[in-house]
Amino acid sequence: MTAARARTAGLTDAVTDADLTAQHSPLMSPLVWDLAHIGNQEELWLLRRVGGREAMHPEIDPLYDAFAHPRAERPSLPLLGPAQARRYAAEVRGRVFDLLDRVPLEGSALLDDGFAFGMIAQHEQQHDETMLITHQLRQGPPVLGAPDPGAPYDPPPAVSEVLVAAGEFIMGTSTEPWALDNERPAHVRETGAFFVDTTPVTNAAFLAFVEDGGYREPRWWAPEGWEQVRRHGIGAPLFWRREAGQWLRRRFGVVEPVPAEEPVMHVSWYEADAWARWAGRRLPTEAEWEKAARFDPASGRSRRYPWGDADPTPERANLGQRHLRPARAGSYPAGASPAGARQLIGDVWEWTASDFLPYPGFRAFPYREYSEVFFGPGHKVLRGGSFAVDPVACRGTFRNWDLPVRRQIFAGFRTVRDAA
Repeated sequence: MTAARARTAGLTDAVTDADLTAQHSPLMSPLVWDLAHIGNQEELWLLRRVGGREAMHPEIDPLYDAFAHPRAERPSLPLLGPAQARRYAAEVRGRVFDLLDRVPLEGSALLDDGFAFGMIAQHEQQHDETMLITHQLRQGPPVLGAPDPGAPYDPPPAVSEVLVAAGEFIMGTSTEPWALDNERPAHVRETGAFFVDTTPVTNAAFLAFVEDGGYREPRWWAPEGWEQVRRHGIGAPLFWRREAGQWLRRRFGVVEPVPAEEPVMHVSWYEADAWARWAGRRLPTEAEWEKAARFDPASGRSRRYPWGDADPTPERANLGQRHLRPARAGSYPAGASPAGARQLIGDVWEWTASDFLPYPGFRAFPYREYSEVFFGPGHKVLRGGSFAVDPVACRGTFRNWDLPVRRQIFAGFRTVRDAA
């Protein structure tokens, strides 16, 4: 929780009050809304639900209910100002730490293993990633800084894909103490044999699709995706532009040449699906992605992470906003899965072919609005996390989801093909 709050402070202190209250895109909330929402959710779940306290400011609850007001409307609400939002979040945090000193971390589903506190730590880190997306959408000079990834690196293996054998594996979890409801319960899944890309698809590989006229050829696109391309004049990943014969991108206020070896980023599900069709491949199902990332054929068990059960380290994955970009494809050999695929955790979220659906035996906990209301064909699953995801909110079973049109998120993809 302390680490999450330090990150929140860095993201909100980096800009002026005017930037905090501005809406930098109708797709996103003003940064000041996220700041107060973080405090409000912490108060709701920890002080009220766990601690049994009265609401500190009940009149603001509707303002920070994520389901009550679409993001585009939030700037018009009577939100707390920057100073008020900071004071509110700090006051809640002080009371929460007092509560944490004396509450037993057992005795109920919310308290066992400190679940409620872990849930709130993950919630804040998820909003920190959301605020980082807002920073990427923000116009103006750079205000954030971080070193480039000096990642452990081997050149990508000569083989561009690795085999995952057919058979059963355990998907999801029933033992990870802070796993969220949509990751549960553990259950048996079966896949056929398939080949999966050793690394995420790179900018260079995606550029070949662009320059081959991929955005002008409807046969590669799902009908809804082709409609998006035509309606919005899309011809490249978001934040890319061609200038003086060179492809450039804007990254947190810096304009730079598109780096060929990095995983492609800021592509929608439709763009990922179209590239896969053009390349004669397909996006992995969610089960295929998780099997490639977790299943160890030597032991017959599913690991917490591709490399094993140990927590992430900087040698294994690009997580936690240590950097403001993905590492080049082929990095983190120590983070490889048993099958030999790399960078399945961190760097970029990876689109899958699957709709966001409940696992067999799913039970909403602690509230329906976290997962259940999003189940259905409208949302596609992303897996693996990105450089903007904190380790507390990233594991081999973690499921993210979004609308297939979304491009502002830190999403890329890898592909598969059926084994003959």
